[in-house]
Amino acid sequence: MASAAGEAPPGPCRGEIGLQFWVEALQPVPGLLAPAVLLGVALGVGAALLLCFYVIGPLLQNKGNESSLNSNITAFALKAKVVYPINQKFRPLADGSSNPSLHENPKQAVLPNQIMETSTSSSLGSLSHGGKEDCSSCTTIHSATSDDRFQDRAFLKVTCFPEVLTCESFDVKLCLYSLLLKELLLLDTELRREKQVIFIQVLRTYLSDFYLKKKITEELYQKIILTQETDLEELQKQLTSRLLSTEMSGARNSEYQTLEDLERKEREYSEHIIDNMEAFWKQADKAEQFLLNQSNCSSAKRGKMMMYLTERMIAVEGLLSQSQDLQAMDIQERIFNWELMVKMVDFLKTKIQEESKCRLDAVAGILDQLTIKSNLSLSQKEELLTGLHKAFLEQVAHCNNECVQQGKDLIVKLLACRTRKIREIKQAQKDEQGDLLRKTQKIGELDEFLKACHEMLEKQRQTLHDLEEEDDCQSTEAIAELHQELCSGTSNALDELVQELFLQTLPTKTGLSLRECELLKEECQENLILQLEKWDSCRQKQWKLFQEQLQQEKQLWTKEYALCAVMQKHLSEKHEKIIQGVLSRLGGLSEESAKYILQKHRLLLCSVLRRLAVRNVAMATLTHMKMSQKKSLLQELREQHILQKSSSHCQDEHQWQLQNAMESHILEEEEKLEEETQQTRLEFHQQLVAEIQEALQLVQQHMEQVIGQALLQHARQEAAKQSSDDGEDFKERLIEAAVESVYVTSNGVNRLVQRYYQQIEKIMDGHEKRKLQQLKSFQAERTENNRLRKKQEENEQTLKEKMNQGTQNTSSAVHQRMLLQQQKFLAQFDVQQQVRLDSLKQKILVLHHLETQLENQLKQAEQDFITELAALARVPLTVRKQSLNRSIQSGKSQKTKRKTSHSWGKEDSGDFSEK
Repeated sequence: MASAAGEAPPGPCRGEIGLQFWVEALQPVPGLLAPAVLLGVALGVGAALLLCFYVIGPLLQNKGNESSLNSNITAFALKAKVVYPINQKFRPLADGSSNPSLHENPKQAVLPNQIMETSTSSSLGSLSHGGKEDCSSCTTIHSATSDDRFQDRAFLKVTCFPEVLTCESFDVKLCLYSLLLKELLLLDTELRREKQVIFIQVLRTYLSDFYLKKKITEELYQKIILTQETDLEELQKQLTSRLLSTEMSGARNSEYQTLEDLERKEREYSEHIIDNMEAFWKQADKAEQFLLNQSNCSSAKRGKMMMYLTERMIAVEGLLSQSQDLQAMDIQERIFNWELMVKMVDFLKTKIQEESKCRLDAVAGILDQLTIKSNLSLSQKEELLTGLHKAFLEQVAHCNNECVQQGKDLIVKLLACRTRKIREIKQAQKDEQGDLLRKTQKIGELDEFLKACHEMLEKQRQTLHDLEEEDDCQSTEAIAELHQELCSGTSNALDELVQELFLQTLPTKTGLSLRECELLKEECQENLILQLEKWDSCRQKQWKLFQEQLQQEKQLWTKEYALCAVMQKHLSEKHEKIIQGVLSRLGGLSEESAKYILQKHRLLLCSVLRRLAVRNVAMATLTHMKMSQKKSLLQELREQHILQKSSSHCQDEHQWQLQNAMESHILEEEEKLEEETQQTRLEFHQQLVAEIQEALQLVQQHMEQVIGQALLQHARQEAAKQSSDDGEDFKERLIEAAVESVYVTSNGVNRLVQRYYQQIEKIMDGHEKRKLQQLKSFQAERTENNRLRKKQEENEQTLKEKMNQGTQNTSSAVHQRMLLQQQKFLAQFDVQQQVRLDSLKQKILVLHHLETQLENQLKQAEQDFITELAALARVPLTVRKQSLNRSIQSGKSQKTKRKTSHSWGKEDSGDFSEK
């Protein structure tokens, strides 16, 4: 047994155990000696193998993977920002659980005030020891966080950029994008108010001209202006109330908001603004019609005036559209500048943390030397490091708390000063606007006035933007100076702790002289300087990578604006052709009326496209917000890889394999992110297409009314011409004869008139019923055709998708789906507009038939009344019959011309669709 035990290899389980045996038990038995020796040898070999396999092997393996384990723990600590004691390998999570899995999707709700990044304790997580990360510490970006959880995650509401300087770094991107949406909404509001102000001014100019030419009275002049101003104010109040109601709806916490809430609010904002736009159209048309009806002008002058008004407003829309595009890009550029300023402040925030970590690492290195030289025991070293670590934690936590609190107080003071400056500037600008708008303008000077007014408002907006930009820079500089001051004080405090350790504690613990401890402190300071230089070099590389990332984002936004411009141009040209085709098929309208309808349609389309351009930018912003977290994680992973690659000059085979695996992982994540981004943008694109169709439907409905009014006016003019040729002299002589006739009594005339009115009422009731029945039948047929057409399109789309499945990889498949969706979008507009054209033609034919039928019935009722009155007054009908024959012949001629016009329209429909 002794020999067997002696053959066993030394191990951590070896030890001497004292056992007491009876003396008789120690006497050997010769017969059992040989089997005992063999059994002892076998047991010894088995024990040795078991010890090597289960004890020594894992210990040696832990020596070789220990750095990787520490790296994984450190990586998770940096992400979770949990403070761990030194040299504690199995570290718990912040909630007390252990053995965390980075691939889990936690389901607990995120509180509005829950801090995800840098905090009082999280900022100290960087003080933990750990090596470099390897590929094993990398997590899958798309499984690290649930999309639904990110949608529900609350982030701080901000009203201006200086407030972002005090936000947590994880919220910065979302806060900046929310500011972009806020600035877009503010820009849209300012341009809408400018449009309304200019409309009132244009109307005032024409009314002044009418008043000077005695076309209207002063009372009517004042009434129209006051009514329009009151109506516009009421429209603005309604819109403001709806926007405020949307802003307050779903607000669980007034200080925080979620991405889901923001997306819903933007959609409702757009709906309210489109409704307000339609109301403005109706009000403008109402004002024009009221002015024309009340003025003593010929129809030609009225038409010319409406043309001038429309052309002026088209020019205004052009100015507003150009201004909107430039200012939207300017707002986007300001967002990029804000990101740079926030990044600079963020570097200052992390400086004291890195300095603390470097100081602790430098001190740990010196204490390790003393432990190796046996000047310190292991327990003494751990005690000193733990105490110093705790003191560092307290100092850095105090610094962070002071930075947050004093930073918020400073921002409040700066914003109060900004508010006062803006209020003074706006008051001066309001006075300037009043001085310009009170000047009476002549029609010939109207174009110059509109340009001057627009330039004044543009200059005023630019003045406010310059003030805010200057104030943003001053706020950033003030916050940076505050951080530098507080960090400098904390750095001095940390230096005093290290000095106390070397000059007071170590001499008593180690027995070294004071001079030797001073030399150790100088060595620690030199190591600290080297580590800080490495950190500074790392930060410079990160800054360069951050700037490159911003340049890539700028290119993406440039493409977004270019695509939006192409879409606007396509829609504008397409609908221009459609309205021209409609007018070419109508026939009967004068050249002036047709030109006015074209200009009116162009005005409405410009308004819609300008609004939808803002909506498109907002949707692109929401796309970036939904992808911001994954982009940030991917960018962090990319930065770590580049920094590790640049810092490792001599690599062994294992490190080279790890870096190749990391590059493959990054490429895979980039493909996934690109696919998800395209899919998200496609979803918003489909939503935009639906909103475009709804807005264009409003334009179509409004233009149907405009065209209907033009046709009605044309019909009245034609009827007036016919009535003037249709025996007006006979009617006057019939009236004179009836008055002078002794056969005509009051009761007889009253009975004739009563029967005539009853007949007219019966005719109109029948006409309305036939009209309603025809329109219902027409609408049902149109709905059924739309359903069949959509079903056919869905079947064709499904067939195309099935044909494309399995032939391409995931990324190319998504790209192909986007191309198909774009083609489908463009094809839909062609088909829908042709369908709308055909349906409008059918509707016009039906209404024209009903109009002709009504006209004939009214003429017959009038003829019956005249015949009965002439018979009562004993007046012959010879002249009336001749006039009636001429009228009938004229009516047949008009019908023939209209039928010919419609037959040309049917023949040309195919050519137009090809155009």
